[in-house]
Parts: sequence; structure tokens; C-alpha cells
Amino acid sequence: QVQLVESGGGSVQAGGSLRLSCAASGYSKSSKNMAWFRQAPGKEREGVARIYSSVVTATDYADSVKGRFTISLDNAKNTVTLQMNSLNPEDTAMYYCAADPLGSRWYTPGYRYWGQGTQVTVST
Repeated sequence: QVQLVESGGGSVQAGGSLRLSCAASGYSKSSKNMAWFRQAPGKEREGVARIYSSVVTATDYADSVKGRFTISLDNAKNTVTLQMNSLNPEDTAMYYCAADPLGSRWYTPGYRYWGQGTQVTVST
């Protein structure tokens, strides 16, 4: 049974930083494909960042967060982290961790496993 548990959300002022973590239990694949999504009220869930780790590691980011957010994976701890810098109010959303995409487009919310989410609120 795979479980994803997010932590690290909170409230921050514009320009600040937050670090989200997702602890994966029961997810013991040698190659991992994990992502962060977010969903603001009244909006669709959107892909923020993705990390694929096998023999090599690759990352992808939504255009809106490139240069500000960094996704990383600690294989020993089975934890994926999203470092978010230069936050702005448009980043306010519930952030979800996901694993194992069902399709080829990492940024679409078709994943096998999901966490419960952690709220990020950015104020002016």
C-alpha cells in the first residue's frame, strides 16, 4: 500500500520561501516518477514540477515556477521535496504530491497515487 504524506505548507508573505516535503511509504521502486501539483479554489489541478529518477535523474517544471521552485528526491529517505522561493500570491493553492503517472504528460493529473495535500498561502 503506497502512502504519500505531504508536510511543510503554511502562510508566507510575498517574496518568501517554503519547503514542502512528501514522504512516500510502500513506494520502493528502483525508478521513481513523482510530481507536485497544486489546485487553487475554482481552478483545475495543475502540474508544478516532476522528478524522474532511474539510472539518471530528470526534472520538469511548469513555466510559471521555473527559476523559483526546485524539486529533489532523497532516495534513502524516500522523500521528494519542493523548495519554493520568491513566492507570490498566485502560488496560493493546495499542493499535492503524486507518484506514478498513468499517461505520458507529467503535468496532467493522471497519477496512480496521491497525497492529501498541504496548503500554501502567500499574502501581499
